[in-house]
Amino acid sequence: MRGCKDSMARNRFKDTRQILSREQGTIIKDWGGRLPVALMYPNSYYLGMSNLGIHAIYRLLNSYGDVVCERVFLEKGQNTPPVGLESGRPLTDFAVLAFSITYELDYFNVISILKTSGIPLYTAERDERYPLVIAGGACITANPMPLAPFFDCLCIGEAEAILPPMLPVLSEGIGSKRQELLKALLKIPGVYVPQYPTGTPVVRQWIGNLDDFPVTSTVLTHDTELGNLCLIEVERGCGWGCRFCLVSNAFRPARYRSADGLLTEAENGLHHRKRLGLVGPAVTDHPQIEELVKRLKQMGAELSVSSMRIKPLSPVVLDGLARGGARTIALAPEAGSERLRRLIAKRITEDDILKAVAMVVGQGIKQLKLYFMIGLPSENDDDIEEIVRLTLACKSILDKQARGGRITLSISPFVPKAGTPFQWLPMAPLPILEHRLSSLKSQLQPKGIQVKAESLAWTEVQAVLSRGDTRLSEVLASTETVSLPAWRRAIREIKLDIDFYAHQQWDTNYNLPWAWIDLGTSTEHVKRELNRALTTIGASS
Repeated sequence: MRGCKDSMARNRFKDTRQILSREQGTIIKDWGGRLPVALMYPNSYYLGMSNLGIHAIYRLLNSYGDVVCERVFLEKGQNTPPVGLESGRPLTDFAVLAFSITYELDYFNVISILKTSGIPLYTAERDERYPLVIAGGACITANPMPLAPFFDCLCIGEAEAILPPMLPVLSEGIGSKRQELLKALLKIPGVYVPQYPTGTPVVRQWIGNLDDFPVTSTVLTHDTELGNLCLIEVERGCGWGCRFCLVSNAFRPARYRSADGLLTEAENGLHHRKRLGLVGPAVTDHPQIEELVKRLKQMGAELSVSSMRIKPLSPVVLDGLARGGARTIALAPEAGSERLRRLIAKRITEDDILKAVAMVVGQGIKQLKLYFMIGLPSENDDDIEEIVRLTLACKSILDKQARGGRITLSISPFVPKAGTPFQWLPMAPLPILEHRLSSLKSQLQPKGIQVKAESLAWTEVQAVLSRGDTRLSEVLASTETVSLPAWRRAIREIKLDIDFYAHQQWDTNYNLPWAWIDLGTSTEHVKRELNRALTTIGASS
């Protein structure tokens, strides 16, 4: 048995050496006298290294002389303990495990990492002999309750606002009794300690001046989804207020980096990559986006943009993308009917959508990806027919102007998200979603339009976790493998009602599991937006 473990350790070390040999920008530090922090991304290296948040935290933590930060990933099917990428050390060697969690289905991977690493799963079972286990990220900021019993503390908000005051507390108290350290962490704004709930709101922390913390690709590698790009964060938050969207509602206000700061980061990035990826929830909302694109083109950059609004759609930005070699442009109508777009506060008309498609095709771009949601509140079969009709109208524009053009539909079921006006509303039942997805495929695929969709069953799991409370922690702990049968078996054993979490409409007076989080938007405002949506439904029924 010992020989087998030694062999696995040697293989893991060999794998990490190979990965590191293909990287640029890796930060290697001696551990002597430093606080060792494992930056945990509970999914694959391929996905994690395209997550700009990982780059930002890795750079920030390693900017402190008394901290050494290493990255940790979990590969699909991996049943051996993950290790620090830079040193190959086991997780038990680190003082702090800092998870970045942005996707509900990665909760299962969090459990797997702790179990395989020999670290007690529940925070109540851990003392100072084990690493301090903390977490942040979008899921944690919105609703961390399904994971709360597993974490010593949870960070509500942006890392740049929370880590600077947290690190001295960690450095000074990591060797003390665990309860003393937790009580010290409790005093830091934005930090929630599940073992010591105070009964007072935890206020989301965010930074006002993004230029104080440049965010770009710190480590470059081709072994990742966006390996041909140097990524640069352009903005955070979104001011449009779509009622289903977590970013629009829980990560306000919209903030932009200065054009000068972005150009400096771009100049550095162009030493390593010809292609730059501009990242943010609404990149083209940047007040100087056209000037920025012009300057980047003058620098010889090829451009990619993570998000483009249908309205306004800048001809200058489109031209920059086309000249930079963009082959596909993604647009998000979200709903096919005017009624549903009003319901979700999308603020675009069908005319806006068709004009945007014509502008894209007019730039010689032949591949178009359209994002739609199904299962939105009050949706009916007529709304699905509107998706079909609108998509065919877009295809007609493409066919007239670009031979060999192609449209792909990306379909996502509506999932209610904590902190949004739709947090009280249910996800549609799976049979209805299956019927509507089948209808889209049967009508559009024969026309040469590819229809891609997320797994409906796994989306239901996501919905349960999105609106879950601490009762879900027992289910997560009992799910033996990351599979639907294992999940359903655990649900039955724990006797939880999936319909309550995923498919029931909640009264607005219900005490939400995440009500202790102050996201910066008043409950009254969120309820008003819900009532406006419900009024739209009533007016159309």
